[in-house]
Amino acid sequence: MIKYLIQKEFLQIRRNAFLPKLIFVFPIVIMCVMPWVMNQEVKNIRVCVVDNDRSTLSRQLVQRIGHNRSFVLTGQQPSYDAALKEVEKSRTDIVLVIPQDFGKNEMTSGGGEVLIAANAVNGTKGGIGSGYLSQIVTAHVAPTAAAMQKKISTLYLYNKHLNYKVFMIPALFAIVMMLMCGFLPALNIVGEKEAGTIEQINVTPVSKWSFILAKLIPYWLIGLFIVTVCLLLAWVVYGITCEGPLWLVYVLAMLLALFFSSFGLLVSNYSDTMQQAIFVMWFFVVCLLLLSGLFTPTRSMPAWSYATTYVNPMHYFIDGIRTVFVRGGGFLAVAHQLLALSVFCLFMSGWAIRSYRKNN
Repeated sequence: MIKYLIQKEFLQIRRNAFLPKLIFVFPIVIMCVMPWVMNQEVKNIRVCVVDNDRSTLSRQLVQRIGHNRSFVLTGQQPSYDAALKEVEKSRTDIVLVIPQDFGKNEMTSGGGEVLIAANAVNGTKGGIGSGYLSQIVTAHVAPTAAAMQKKISTLYLYNKHLNYKVFMIPALFAIVMMLMCGFLPALNIVGEKEAGTIEQINVTPVSKWSFILAKLIPYWLIGLFIVTVCLLLAWVVYGITCEGPLWLVYVLAMLLALFFSSFGLLVSNYSDTMQQAIFVMWFFVVCLLLLSGLFTPTRSMPAWSYATTYVNPMHYFIDGIRTVFVRGGGFLAVAHQLLALSVFCLFMSGWAIRSYRKNN
């Protein structure tokens, strides 16, 4: 019986004019576009200079800033007030003020000082940008300290080139799986309710276990297909491969697919219209995504919000897949995440089955 129900689900997906295209195109767009734009590296910081010294040392400092890849030199202003107006008009991000006798003081006493005023509306850009600029100024006016800094050797583990895509690509698996295996099941039963076809199932002897499993299994297979496509694109487009056992990536992905497909069917069981199901799913998806540690470290959250990560399956998946994909961890390294995801899956799938009611 379940075999024919699964065939029915695949026939419905295939006959839909939009879903097959979405299943193929969505993971390709996410993997080929998002790693380039979801980048928290601070670049193209606009700097305005107020050079009140106009000495050789100050001109060399301005040229050094202009040649740095992280900065864009927007020009020079005659005074600090004029430069501040450029910040207020969003034409520049940082103002560097070089005082009079800067070069003379540096040559005589080594006590040359500059003023760095950063636009901190965007705290990340302002803080990191001013830090970059401080390093350039320090290296320029204190060559001895710069020479000492060159003697320090830093070893970057797991991501030696500091490529942000290595950090983001595994997390994008979670976004693709969540949207494809969560929203599509959520719209499934509601769509049948609106079309009236679910009444034909309700008058048959099909058990709710068989009915719900027939709804879930196609999306698990779609999840496997999506993970395979994402892994291939990560290798072909970015040259990034999994450092750990590949089967663990599939196990983590299937557990996440099981959770979100069960959650989607649960929302669908309690919803009467597609609009209602979409809004409920969107509310929970945004909360789970933003509190998972996908973009920012969870330890940076307040204590009350960090406590929510203990009941957030997205957090366990992202932590586990980064451990396997980036750090090369094995089964024991992600045993805790696997256990937590398994508990969430059993609870959610059981709830999805129990919440379905047949109206005989």
